[in-house]
Amino acid sequence: MKNILSLPFLFIVTLFFILVSCSTGNLNPHTDSPTIEGCDVFPYDNIWNTPVDNLPVDANSDAYIATIGTAVTIHADFGAGEWEGAPIGIPFMTVDSSQALIPINYTYEDESDPGPFPIPPDAPIEGGPESTGDRHVIAIDTDSCTLYELYNAIPQTNTWDAESGAKYNLSSHTLRPAGYTSADAAGLPIFPGLVRYEEVAQGEIKHALRFTISQTQKAYVWPARHYASSLTAANYPPMGQRFRLKANYDISEFSVENQIILRALKKYGMMVADNGSSMYLSGIPDERWNNDDLHELQQVTASDFDAVDVSSLMIAPDSGQASQD
Repeated sequence: MKNILSLPFLFIVTLFFILVSCSTGNLNPHTDSPTIEGCDVFPYDNIWNTPVDNLPVDANSDAYIATIGTAVTIHADFGAGEWEGAPIGIPFMTVDSSQALIPINYTYEDESDPGPFPIPPDAPIEGGPESTGDRHVIAIDTDSCTLYELYNAIPQTNTWDAESGAKYNLSSHTLRPAGYTSADAAGLPIFPGLVRYEEVAQGEIKHALRFTISQTQKAYVWPARHYASSLTAANYPPMGQRFRLKANYDISEFSVENQIILRALKKYGMMVADNGSSMYLSGIPDERWNNDDLHELQQVTASDFDAVDVSSLMIAPDSGQASQD
Protein backbone atom coordinates (compact mmCIF):
# COMPACT_ATOMS: atom_id res chain seq x y z
CA MET A 1 0.00 0.00 0.00
CA LYS A 2 1.29 3.45 -0.89
CA ASN A 3 1.94 5.94 1.84
CA ILE A 4 -0.72 8.63 1.57
CA LEU A 5 1.98 11.27 2.03
CA SER A 6 3.42 10.29 -1.34
CA LEU A 7 0.19 10.98 -3.18
CA PRO A 8 -0.17 14.22 -5.11
CA PHE A 9 -1.21 17.13 -2.95
CA LEU A 10 -4.36 17.79 -5.01
CA PHE A 11 -5.59 14.25 -4.42
CA ILE A 12 -5.05 14.62 -0.67
CA VAL A 13 -7.06 17.87 -0.61
CA THR A 14 -9.85 16.27 -2.65
CA LEU A 15 -9.94 13.26 -0.35
CA PHE A 16 -10.15 15.55 2.66
CA PHE A 17 -13.22 17.34 1.32
CA ILE A 18 -14.92 14.05 0.44
CA LEU A 19 -14.38 12.82 3.99
CA VAL A 20 -15.72 16.08 5.44
CA SER A 21 -18.75 15.89 3.18
CA CYS A 22 -19.49 12.33 4.25
CA SER A 23 -19.13 13.16 7.93
CA THR A 24 -21.30 16.27 7.85
CA GLY A 25 -23.85 15.10 5.29
CA ASN A 26 -23.40 18.19 3.11
CA LEU A 27 -20.76 20.83 2.61
CA ASN A 28 -23.53 23.43 2.28
CA PRO A 29 -26.47 22.59 4.55
CA HIS A 30 -28.77 25.03 2.74
CA THR A 31 -29.23 23.20 -0.55
CA ASP A 32 -32.58 21.51 -0.14
CA SER A 33 -36.11 22.85 -0.34
CA PRO A 34 -39.26 22.16 1.60
CA THR A 35 -41.20 19.47 -0.24
CA ILE A 36 -44.73 18.21 -0.64
CA GLU A 37 -45.26 14.71 -2.07
CA GLY A 38 -42.14 14.82 -4.22
CA CYS A 39 -42.44 18.47 -5.29
CA ASP A 40 -40.08 21.18 -4.09
CA VAL A 41 -41.97 24.12 -2.63
CA PHE A 42 -39.92 26.55 -4.72
CA PRO A 43 -36.16 26.15 -5.21
CA TYR A 44 -33.87 26.20 -2.18
CA ASP A 45 -32.59 29.67 -3.15
CA ASN A 46 -36.06 31.20 -3.32
CA ILE A 47 -36.73 34.07 -0.93
CA TRP A 48 -39.24 31.93 1.00
CA ASN A 49 -36.53 29.34 1.69
CA THR A 50 -33.60 31.67 2.37
CA PRO A 51 -32.40 32.32 5.95
CA VAL A 52 -32.51 35.91 7.18
CA ASP A 53 -30.84 35.42 10.55
CA ASN A 54 -27.72 37.35 9.50
CA LEU A 55 -29.41 40.22 7.67
CA PRO A 56 -29.52 43.80 9.04
CA VAL A 57 -32.46 45.11 11.03
CA ASP A 58 -34.75 47.34 9.00
CA ALA A 59 -34.40 51.06 9.76
CA ASN A 60 -38.13 51.25 10.56
CA SER A 61 -38.19 48.18 12.78
CA ASP A 62 -39.01 49.94 16.06
CA ALA A 63 -41.79 51.94 14.44
CA TYR A 64 -43.31 48.86 12.83
CA ILE A 65 -43.26 46.93 16.11
CA ALA A 66 -44.81 49.86 18.00
CA THR A 67 -47.60 50.10 15.42
CA ILE A 68 -48.36 46.38 15.65
CA GLY A 69 -48.27 46.72 19.46
CA THR A 70 -45.28 45.65 21.50
CA ALA A 71 -47.40 43.50 23.83
CA VAL A 72 -49.38 41.76 21.08
CA THR A 73 -48.65 38.04 21.26
CA ILE A 74 -48.09 35.35 18.66
CA HIS A 75 -51.19 33.28 17.98
CA ALA A 76 -51.04 29.93 16.21
CA ASP A 77 -53.97 30.22 13.81
CA PHE A 78 -54.04 26.46 13.28
CA GLY A 79 -54.52 23.34 15.35
CA ALA A 80 -56.46 20.15 15.93
CA GLY A 81 -60.20 19.69 16.11
CA GLU A 82 -62.70 22.34 15.07
CA TRP A 83 -63.59 25.91 15.82
CA GLU A 84 -67.19 26.90 15.09
CA GLY A 85 -67.69 23.71 13.13
CA ALA A 86 -64.62 23.92 10.88
CA PRO A 87 -61.00 22.71 11.08
CA ILE A 88 -58.57 25.25 12.55
CA GLY A 89 -56.23 26.63 9.90
CA ILE A 90 -55.94 26.77 6.13
CA PRO A 91 -56.46 23.35 4.53
CA PHE A 92 -55.05 22.12 1.24
CA MET A 93 -55.31 19.07 -0.97
CA THR A 94 -53.11 17.32 -3.51
CA VAL A 95 -54.32 16.13 -6.91
CA ASP A 96 -52.69 14.50 -9.91
CA SER A 97 -52.97 14.87 -13.66
CA SER A 98 -56.19 12.85 -13.73
CA GLN A 99 -58.09 15.54 -11.85
CA ALA A 100 -60.69 17.24 -14.06
CA LEU A 101 -60.19 20.93 -14.78
CA ILE A 102 -62.90 23.23 -13.38
CA PRO A 103 -63.69 26.72 -14.78
CA ILE A 104 -63.18 29.68 -12.41
CA ASN A 105 -65.42 32.77 -12.41
CA TYR A 106 -63.47 35.68 -10.90
CA THR A 107 -64.55 38.99 -9.40
CA TYR A 108 -61.07 40.45 -10.07
CA GLU A 109 -60.42 38.69 -13.33
CA ASP A 110 -57.83 41.18 -14.59
CA GLU A 111 -55.41 40.33 -11.73
CA SER A 112 -56.14 36.60 -11.57
CA ASP A 113 -54.73 33.63 -13.44
CA PRO A 114 -57.42 32.28 -15.75
CA GLY A 115 -58.82 28.84 -15.16
CA PRO A 116 -59.64 26.13 -15.45
CA PHE A 117 -57.95 24.79 -12.32
CA PRO A 118 -57.75 21.14 -11.19
CA ILE A 119 -59.72 21.85 -8.02
CA PRO A 120 -62.66 19.52 -7.43
CA PRO A 121 -65.95 21.04 -6.22
CA ASP A 122 -65.58 19.25 -2.87
CA ALA A 123 -62.13 20.68 -2.12
CA PRO A 124 -61.69 21.78 1.52
CA ILE A 125 -62.45 25.44 2.17
CA GLU A 126 -60.84 27.52 4.92
CA GLY A 127 -63.45 27.94 7.62
CA GLY A 128 -65.67 25.24 6.17
CA PRO A 129 -68.44 25.28 3.54
CA GLU A 130 -70.49 27.88 5.44
CA SER A 131 -67.59 30.20 6.22
CA THR A 132 -67.99 33.96 5.86
CA GLY A 133 -64.23 34.50 6.17
CA ASP A 134 -61.45 34.34 3.58
CA ARG A 135 -62.52 30.95 2.24
CA HIS A 136 -59.11 30.11 0.80
CA VAL A 137 -58.92 26.96 -1.31
CA ILE A 138 -55.53 25.41 -2.13
CA ALA A 139 -54.66 22.48 -4.39
CA ILE A 140 -51.29 21.15 -5.53
CA ASP A 141 -50.93 19.06 -8.68
CA THR A 142 -48.08 16.76 -7.66
CA ASP A 143 -47.55 15.51 -11.22
CA SER A 144 -46.79 18.97 -12.63
CA CYS A 145 -45.72 20.48 -9.27
CA THR A 146 -48.13 23.38 -9.73
CA LEU A 147 -49.79 25.24 -6.88
CA TYR A 148 -53.34 26.59 -7.31
CA GLU A 149 -54.94 29.01 -4.84
CA LEU A 150 -58.32 30.77 -4.67
CA TYR A 151 -59.66 33.53 -2.42
CA ASN A 152 -63.28 33.69 -1.28
CA ALA A 153 -64.02 30.55 -3.25
CA ILE A 154 -67.59 29.27 -3.54
CA PRO A 155 -68.30 26.03 -5.40
CA GLN A 156 -71.04 26.02 -8.03
CA THR A 157 -72.22 23.26 -10.33
CA ASN A 158 -69.00 22.24 -12.12
CA THR A 159 -67.45 25.71 -11.58
CA TRP A 160 -65.94 27.84 -8.83
CA ASP A 161 -66.77 31.47 -8.06
CA ALA A 162 -63.83 33.31 -6.49
CA GLU A 163 -62.74 36.89 -5.93
CA SER A 164 -59.19 36.17 -7.10
CA GLY A 165 -56.82 33.32 -7.77
CA ALA A 166 -53.31 32.42 -8.84
CA LYS A 167 -51.19 29.47 -9.89
CA TYR A 168 -47.48 28.92 -9.34
CA ASN A 169 -44.89 26.69 -10.93
CA LEU A 170 -43.20 25.36 -7.80
CA SER A 171 -39.93 24.89 -9.70
CA SER A 172 -39.81 28.55 -10.72
CA HIS A 173 -38.85 31.84 -9.10
CA THR A 174 -41.31 33.89 -11.16
CA LEU A 175 -43.35 36.38 -9.15
CA ARG A 176 -46.76 37.70 -10.05
CA PRO A 177 -46.80 40.90 -12.14
CA ALA A 178 -46.13 44.03 -10.11
CA GLY A 179 -49.36 45.38 -8.64
CA TYR A 180 -51.23 42.06 -8.96
CA THR A 181 -53.03 40.42 -6.10
CA SER A 182 -53.17 36.64 -5.73
CA ALA A 183 -55.31 34.62 -3.35
CA ASP A 184 -53.58 36.71 -0.69
CA ALA A 185 -53.61 40.48 -0.26
CA ALA A 186 -49.83 40.76 -0.65
CA GLY A 187 -49.85 39.02 -4.02
CA LEU A 188 -47.85 36.17 -2.49
CA PRO A 189 -48.53 32.43 -2.53
CA ILE A 190 -50.10 31.13 0.68
CA PHE A 191 -48.98 27.51 0.89
CA PRO A 192 -45.19 28.12 1.17
CA GLY A 193 -45.71 30.09 4.40
CA LEU A 194 -47.95 27.65 6.23
CA VAL A 195 -46.79 25.71 9.29
CA ARG A 196 -47.20 21.99 8.53
CA TYR A 197 -47.20 19.34 11.24
CA GLU A 198 -45.10 16.94 9.19
CA GLU A 199 -42.29 19.52 9.05
CA VAL A 200 -42.37 19.84 12.83
CA ALA A 201 -42.39 16.04 13.13
CA GLN A 202 -39.29 15.91 10.91
CA GLY A 203 -37.53 18.35 13.24
CA GLU A 204 -37.15 21.46 11.07
CA ILE A 205 -39.16 24.08 9.21
CA LYS A 206 -37.03 25.27 6.30
CA HIS A 207 -38.96 28.32 5.12
CA ALA A 208 -40.45 31.62 6.19
CA LEU A 209 -43.92 31.66 7.72
CA ARG A 210 -47.02 33.63 6.79
CA PHE A 211 -48.65 36.00 9.28
CA THR A 212 -51.19 38.80 9.42
CA ILE A 213 -51.41 42.19 11.10
CA SER A 214 -54.41 44.46 11.51
CA GLN A 215 -53.05 47.54 9.71
CA THR A 216 -50.58 47.73 6.83
CA GLN A 217 -49.10 50.48 4.71
CA LYS A 218 -50.24 51.39 1.21
CA ALA A 219 -47.05 49.82 -0.08
CA TYR A 220 -45.34 46.51 -0.64
CA VAL A 221 -41.74 45.32 -0.57
CA TRP A 222 -40.11 42.47 -2.45
CA PRO A 223 -41.23 39.73 -2.84
CA ALA A 224 -44.79 41.01 -2.29
CA ARG A 225 -46.62 42.44 -5.31
CA HIS A 226 -49.72 44.15 -3.97
CA TYR A 227 -50.98 46.36 -1.15
CA ALA A 228 -54.41 46.48 0.47
CA SER A 229 -54.53 49.69 2.50
CA SER A 230 -55.00 53.46 2.24
CA LEU A 231 -52.60 54.19 5.13
CA THR A 232 -49.49 56.02 3.96
CA ALA A 233 -47.63 56.71 7.23
CA ALA A 234 -44.19 55.12 7.36
CA ASN A 235 -44.83 53.47 10.73
CA TYR A 236 -47.20 50.94 9.17
CA PRO A 237 -45.49 47.79 7.88
CA PRO A 238 -45.82 47.25 4.11
CA MET A 239 -47.04 43.99 2.64
CA GLY A 240 -44.21 41.48 2.34
CA GLN A 241 -42.22 42.93 5.25
CA ARG A 242 -40.10 40.23 6.89
CA PHE A 243 -39.80 39.91 10.65
CA ARG A 244 -37.61 37.52 12.65
CA LEU A 245 -37.53 36.42 16.26
CA LYS A 246 -34.54 37.95 18.02
CA ALA A 247 -31.54 35.63 18.23
CA ASN A 248 -31.22 36.05 22.01
CA TYR A 249 -34.82 35.08 22.73
CA ASP A 250 -34.67 32.07 25.07
CA ILE A 251 -36.76 29.19 23.69
CA SER A 252 -35.39 26.51 26.01
CA GLU A 253 -38.51 26.29 28.20
CA PHE A 254 -40.86 25.63 25.29
CA SER A 255 -41.89 22.18 24.09
CA VAL A 256 -39.82 20.46 21.42
CA GLU A 257 -42.55 21.15 18.83
CA ASN A 258 -42.78 24.84 19.68
CA GLN A 259 -39.00 25.17 19.69
CA ILE A 260 -39.00 24.00 16.06
CA ILE A 261 -41.49 26.73 15.14
CA LEU A 262 -39.54 29.34 17.09
CA ARG A 263 -36.22 28.31 15.53
CA ALA A 264 -37.80 28.80 12.11
CA LEU A 265 -38.90 32.28 13.20
CA LYS A 266 -35.30 33.04 14.19
CA LYS A 267 -33.72 31.64 11.03
CA TYR A 268 -36.31 32.30 8.30
CA GLY A 269 -38.71 34.75 9.94
CA MET A 270 -42.24 35.52 8.81
CA MET A 271 -43.78 37.71 6.08
CA VAL A 272 -46.71 40.09 6.29
CA ALA A 273 -49.21 38.51 3.90
CA ASP A 274 -52.60 40.00 4.68
CA ASN A 275 -54.63 42.31 6.88
CA GLY A 276 -56.14 40.41 9.79
CA SER A 277 -55.64 39.75 13.46
CA SER A 278 -52.16 40.91 14.44
CA MET A 279 -49.39 38.35 14.92
CA TYR A 280 -51.53 35.44 13.74
CA LEU A 281 -49.33 32.69 12.30
CA SER A 282 -50.93 30.62 9.56
CA GLY A 283 -50.80 26.85 9.43
CA ILE A 284 -52.55 23.72 8.28
CA PRO A 285 -55.18 21.88 10.34
CA ASP A 286 -53.94 18.55 11.66
CA GLU A 287 -55.29 16.26 14.36
CA ARG A 288 -51.74 15.70 15.60
CA TRP A 289 -51.39 19.28 16.87
CA ASN A 290 -51.63 19.78 20.63
CA ASN A 291 -53.74 22.93 20.97
CA ASP A 292 -52.79 23.54 24.60
CA ASP A 293 -49.13 23.35 23.61
CA LEU A 294 -49.63 25.76 20.69
CA HIS A 295 -51.23 28.24 23.10
CA GLU A 296 -47.87 28.46 24.89
CA LEU A 297 -46.56 30.42 21.89
CA GLN A 298 -48.58 33.34 23.23
CA GLN A 299 -45.70 34.03 25.58
CA VAL A 300 -43.89 35.52 22.57
CA THR A 301 -44.71 39.17 21.88
CA ALA A 302 -44.17 41.51 18.96
CA SER A 303 -41.40 43.22 20.94
CA ASP A 304 -39.43 39.97 20.69
CA PHE A 305 -39.12 40.48 16.91
CA ASP A 306 -37.12 42.72 14.60
CA ALA A 307 -38.15 43.80 11.13
CA VAL A 308 -35.51 42.67 8.64
CA ASP A 309 -34.14 44.39 5.55
CA VAL A 310 -34.03 41.69 2.85
CA SER A 311 -33.24 44.04 -0.04
CA SER A 312 -29.66 42.74 -0.33
CA LEU A 313 -31.03 39.31 -1.29
CA MET A 314 -32.90 40.54 -4.36
CA ILE A 315 -31.33 39.50 -7.66
CA ALA A 316 -34.12 40.83 -9.89
CA PRO A 317 -37.34 42.60 -8.87
CA ASP A 318 -39.61 40.19 -10.76
CA SER A 319 -37.92 37.05 -9.44
CA GLY A 320 -38.14 35.34 -6.08
CA GLN A 321 -34.59 34.04 -6.42
CA ALA A 322 -32.48 35.23 -3.50
CA SER A 323 -28.74 35.75 -3.31
CA GLN A 324 -27.01 33.11 -1.20
CA ASP A 325 -23.74 35.04 -0.78
